[in-house]
Amino acid sequence: MENQATGKRLNKYIADSGYCSRREADRLIQEGRVRLDGRVGALGDRVQPGMAVTVDGKPLSGEGEKVYILLNKPRGIVCTADPREPMNVVDYLGYPSRVFPVGRLDKDSEGLLLLTSDGGIVNRVLRAAGGHEKEYEVQIDRPVTPEFVRRMSEGVPILDTVTLPCRVRRTGERSFNIILVQGLNRQIRRMC
Repeated sequence: MENQATGKRLNKYIADSGYCSRREADRLIQEGRVRLDGRVGALGDRVQPGMAVTVDGKPLSGEGEKVYILLNKPRGIVCTADPREPMNVVDYLGYPSRVFPVGRLDKDSEGLLLLTSDGGIVNRVLRAAGGHEKEYEVQIDRPVTPEFVRRMSEGVPILDTVTLPCRVRRTGERSFNIILVQGLNRQIRRMC
């Protein structure tokens, strides 16, 4: 048998086929519904080139169609694919194949959101080390002063860390533009 350290993990192979998420793939594997070259698959198995993978008898390719959707998310919609959340963005969008949000906007925020079936893009886009800029237009309930802009730009202590320096530009009496490379939970709200 080929070295198990090579190849793609079975749950990732299933997810990359567009069949379901990795977590759901793990459940299918545990339930014995996944076969790898005719034998029941196990958690941690790796798929080598040329191997056959099936779920409930349906063959998978390991490569589904990559979908990229830009959505102007309205307020009230939650950036999650979790079906237990009644106002989740995936159900709101109603796309016929599996997609999930890349990043998040708060439930009370609106704006451009990327949804995709390409799991590989998520870390490349979201990690601060990647240096990908995310731009926001923000309205707040107090005046945007030069001191506010300076302090926001230099970094603000939140969540047991200090945010990375960012670009901030006043756009109105109570509004500003901010460009971040970070994506901490509710970062802009906490920074304000």
